[in-house]
Amino acid sequence: MERTLLLTEIETLLNCAQFKDYCPNGLQIQGRNSITKIAGAVTASAAVIEQAIAWGADALLVHHGYFWRGEDASIVGMKYHRVRELVRTDMNLLAYHLPLDAHPTLGNNAQLALKLGLRVHGQSPTEPLVWFGEHTSNPSIGVFCTQITGALGRAPLLIGNESEPLGRVAWCTGGAQDYIHIAAQLGANTYISGEVSERTYHEARELGVNYLACGHHATERFGIQALGEYLSQKFGLVYQFFDENNPV
Repeated sequence: MERTLLLTEIETLLNCAQFKDYCPNGLQIQGRNSITKIAGAVTASAAVIEQAIAWGADALLVHHGYFWRGEDASIVGMKYHRVRELVRTDMNLLAYHLPLDAHPTLGNNAQLALKLGLRVHGQSPTEPLVWFGEHTSNPSIGVFCTQITGALGRAPLLIGNESEPLGRVAWCTGGAQDYIHIAAQLGANTYISGEVSERTYHEARELGVNYLACGHHATERFGIQALGEYLSQKFGLVYQFFDENNPV
């Protein structure tokens, strides 16, 4: 498939133009024009690039790419070694950040809801990246933690009371712990995200919201897989996801 056509299809699908993001979405590093094999990953790390090269990928499709706002623009050190390998092997780097978080079916929030048995009711009117809803069976928080461990392959960190019913749930994947106040505004009993900060402990207790830190990497593994599988099925591309054991 011709690269420009693939980029147009993805950018239209994810509605990239509506987002003001912290990084460029789309083609970050140009490679060969014809794309047949796409490697997918959460982050364009050196380990993933090495695996994609060994597999013979024409493009690496990720959620976390490069050139973040406030980042040193110099291509030196770790960044140089990553970029050098992509350029040396003529591999395209395609990255989609907030547009992939937000997509109503393929996105990280939507896919996490499917994995955890959450029924979506809507999104916060002040921050659309925060979704809310309820569990199909409203288990106790302790039972839900066990379900999360099975679905994500890692136990969540709980700030709260595991004997309480799960109740109304709000969630936002990745490093969205500071949206806990939005979860409280939505009337959520429980808020789910990826990371946790020292301040999160106090905020959760004082806002009366149970907080589940389920891992930045773990909560954002599913959107890029859904997007890759969609592209594979629609355009006949060969797709493979390369996971990395990131405990954060």
